[in-house]
Amino acid sequence: MSSAIAKMIYNKEIVHSSHPQHRLKFEFMEVPFRCDGCKEAGIGCRYRCELCDFDLHKCCAVPSQPISHPKCSFQFFTSSPDNTMRYCNACGKDVLGFVYHCRLCGFDLHPCCYNLPHMLDDGDVKLYLHKKVSSACHRCGRKGPSWSYRSACKKYHLHVSCVKEMLAGYVLLQRKEELGVVHCDS
Repeated sequence: MSSAIAKMIYNKEIVHSSHPQHRLKFEFMEVPFRCDGCKEAGIGCRYRCELCDFDLHKCCAVPSQPISHPKCSFQFFTSSPDNTMRYCNACGKDVLGFVYHCRLCGFDLHPCCYNLPHMLDDGDVKLYLHKKVSSACHRCGRKGPSWSYRSACKKYHLHVSCVKEMLAGYVLLQRKEELGVVHCDS
């Protein structure tokens, strides 16, 4: 399926079916962008058409091969498979573009959520991805239906959406500091 969506031309350029008029060049930038495929925020690796200001996450430009779990078999779609409004089961946000969908269980995932790491490690605590939230999130205080990261001791819980917001905020703060926008009073 991915060869029909994105055809590798050179190591760092692709032709993509969602933007066939120009080649998309691979780049890594620490400047946030909005992916024109899944409509989610991004930072870091992307494929970009400078002429059209068109960006795709790497995972949207070159989708992963379908992954089958005992109860799920996800397939990549460039739009909702049945043209209905969908939400991402991992982060709970609306799906507005590219999506991974499981026909068996009905789950939908943003491409970035489909590629979430199964474990986060900050050096002190390891958090593991779970499809069910067992306690309130330590950031927002809500329980909610979306997926979460949970410590092995079950003491620490963070929604996937809260982790995504925290990472985006951290990257933005780093960028502002690099540009000299954030000043500390001394």
